[in-house]
Amino acid sequence: MKLRLGMIGGGQGAFIGAVHRIAARIDGEYELVCGAFSSNPEKSQASGLLLGLSPNRIYNSYTELIEKEKQLPADERVQVISIVTPNHVHFAPTKMALENGFHVVLDKPMTFSLAEAKELDKIVKATGKLFCLTHTYTGYPMVKEAKQLIKAGKLGAIRKVYVEYPQGWLSSFLEGDDNKQASWRTDPGKSGIAGAMGDIGTHAFNLAEYVTGLEVTKICADINIVVEGRKLDDDGAALLKFNNGASGVLTATQIAAGEENNVKIRVYGEKGGLEWHQSDANSLTVMYTDKPMEVWRTGGGYTSSFAQHNTRTPAGHPEGYLEAFANLYRNFALTVKAGIEGRTATPEELDFPGVKEGVRGMAFIENVIASGKSDKKWTEFSI
Repeated sequence: MKLRLGMIGGGQGAFIGAVHRIAARIDGEYELVCGAFSSNPEKSQASGLLLGLSPNRIYNSYTELIEKEKQLPADERVQVISIVTPNHVHFAPTKMALENGFHVVLDKPMTFSLAEAKELDKIVKATGKLFCLTHTYTGYPMVKEAKQLIKAGKLGAIRKVYVEYPQGWLSSFLEGDDNKQASWRTDPGKSGIAGAMGDIGTHAFNLAEYVTGLEVTKICADINIVVEGRKLDDDGAALLKFNNGASGVLTATQIAAGEENNVKIRVYGEKGGLEWHQSDANSLTVMYTDKPMEVWRTGGGYTSSFAQHNTRTPAGHPEGYLEAFANLYRNFALTVKAGIEGRTATPEELDFPGVKEGVRGMAFIENVIASGKSDKKWTEFSI
């Protein structure tokens, strides 16, 4: 059984919409049946036709999509709606979709503001519908293995966390050249109060909390606008304090010329440490105090059920960004299907980011920007 999938946003020329569609197709768990792909009706229609949709299931707005799909027979209407719009068009369609009985997959960050995120949290709980937030990097098998090793106590008590996300694509004033991706990401009216910290800093923050199982309680941040004329931060760093007393360092920059998307995390405990970076995503380096370091590999029979559940190919065959993204979609689909089948989803199936991660991500944005503006050394992490 394939779940019927609809999409809001992600029309022609949109990077992330295509990524979501590829991720949803990889495991054959979904069939795209409808969409409202652009606020421009002509563009929405053209995008839907290119994707092979029936003209009567291509809508001119998200409100039209939700209203008309709800009127269809239960065995025809969409079941899961994927929302891949810019940040300022996250809250309203998600709210409407949930309240009209649809499950939602939403691109990160969850909303335009923390207030909206907290409201969505209430709506998800009130409606009982399922919600997934696409923090891609938690989908990698060896990121999941890192989490399981720490959860099992293999590193002992966690003491230090380093997480970084360097990019270089905004090293120049691309928004001045009418670059679509740069324009909305650097526009406070569409992106929110943060630039780099909202776009990629939230990924780094989520990765740190996901892998360690800890929560940030304090932040001391340095936030910068490096490129002249830019309206939102394009560079920043933050010292972190976690709820077990551990300390951390988070960096997120989009002006590191020459860098691509080399997300990295290092975690150190009392017994050892581990390191993962996206440029060699199939490898997890595990370090010890009393023996040589080890390199654990995706597909190895020694890995946990969580890593194996999210591995598709035999050892030595690279799995990357699209497969990690697809793991979120697949786990979400399996959880939705468990509900339909009247069974309890397994912990492995339930392993995808949800509304809690969304709220904490928005809290990170507001707290890190506030800390960057403050003359205090530490800002309490408040929600």
